[in-house]
This record gives sequence, structure tokens and C-alpha cells, in this order.
Amino acid sequence: MRKGRYSERNRIYHLTTATHQRTPIFKNLLLGRCVVRALMRQHQDGHIESLAFVVMPDHLHWLLQLRSDRTLGVCMNLVKSLSAREISQYCGQRGPVWQRGYHDRALRKEDDVVRLARYIIANPLRSGLVDSIRQYSLWDAKWL
Repeated sequence: MRKGRYSERNRIYHLTTATHQRTPIFKNLLLGRCVVRALMRQHQDGHIESLAFVVMPDHLHWLLQLRSDRTLGVCMNLVKSLSAREISQYCGQRGPVWQRGYHDRALRKEDDVVRLARYIIANPLRSGLVDSIRQYSLWDAKWL
């Protein structure tokens, strides 16, 4: 986390992180599914509620609500390490999968969470990867 920031239980955050050197490794659906499994594990463990995410070819957007005293840094590090380990096993190679760090934004009470979730999952449309979000597999949202 950036200096001066702290993780607040029940707060909603938008997190973004990129692959190492912005390599588009998640064009491979199987590698992208490794990230989805890591995100869902955090949700299933009860530390966060995953509200929306999209795994783009070279980065991740994740909207979540903290449900425990676990920090954003710990949540993101677990997602990165679990997915990187699985990706490395699948590919049979070593080396970084993710860039260091991540960007976080705490939502305010007046922010429209559903609108932000729709914005997040529309990333593949805006980037021209698909003509319909139904054509893209690496996303989910609580409301859709």
C-alpha cells in the first residue's frame, strides 16, 4: 500500500495491478483462470467479498469489500503468489508474473458501486477485445 494508507474493514476498494513488463500472458484463457481461482479463494476464505473483477491480457481490475482485518496488501500478495505459482507450474518456467505493487482506491459512500462494477467489466469492450462482454470469459460481478 502507498505510504499513509490503511486497510479498513467493510470498506470497498478498487484494486489494479499489471503483469511483469505488461506481458499479455492472460490472452491464454487457462492462465487467466489461474488468477480467477486465486481471487475466488480469497472470497471463499471469508476475508473479502469479491464484488467484480476482470482479468485483462496484461492487468487485473478487482472491486472488493474487506470482511476481516486482513490488509489489502496481504490480499493482493496472496492473489499474486497463488496465481504465479500455478502459472509457473503450468508453464514449467520461473520468473516474475506480476509487477511489484498495485494501485488502490477506496470508494466513498457517495460512489456508485454498481456503476463502477459495470465500468470494470466493460474493459474488454473498450479495449476492442470483444464486441460483447458475453464473448469474454475472465470476468464476474456480484450483480450480473
